[in-house]
Amino acid sequence: MGAWVSQLKSLLGFIPADRKIRVLILGLDNAGKTSILYRLHLGSVTSTVPTVGFNLETLNYKNISFEVWDLGGQANIRPFWRCYFTDTDAIIYVVDSTDKDRMGVAKHELYNLLDEDELRGSLLLIFANKQDMVGAASETEVVQQLGVASLTSRTWTIVKSSAKTGDGLIEGMDWLSDKLRERGTISTPP
Repeated sequence: MGAWVSQLKSLLGFIPADRKIRVLILGLDNAGKTSILYRLHLGSVTSTVPTVGFNLETLNYKNISFEVWDLGGQANIRPFWRCYFTDTDAIIYVVDSTDKDRMGVAKHELYNLLDEDELRGSLLLIFANKQDMVGAASETEVVQQLGVASLTSRTWTIVKSSAKTGDGLIEGMDWLSDKLRERGTISTPP
């Protein structure tokens, strides 16, 4: 009987509640990707070292199981990001709002991601991180510097955040959860 119900759900377009949503956390080195992952996973800030390779954690949020891959952001690691693109439901792109010198590099890497066929249907959540620091670019400034205001072929948003304080992270995860439900990617209630 269980197999029949699974087949029926599949035919009707329902996704089982135990399906993990694949999320990649990407961005330049020192943007705060790992700090955001562990703030969401553990609820507190942990000391981190630069990620060489990846960190993988499962986050359960609003009845959704997220399989979150935090990939290193150093220049020599970025070419390997594409090894993780298959079946990605969402990208969390983290930008260091205080690093105005590398905003052009962050934009270049973001547009490289947006050009990837395997990521065309992926939701895009941009965290304008380190908003707790003096000199952080505003959300509007980050949108302008990344050139994302004109993105019409992708569902995206930007949220100002601080991995250190946790500000903005729940807002971002709420947006992601809502969009996954709107798309029918998941069928669990909020």
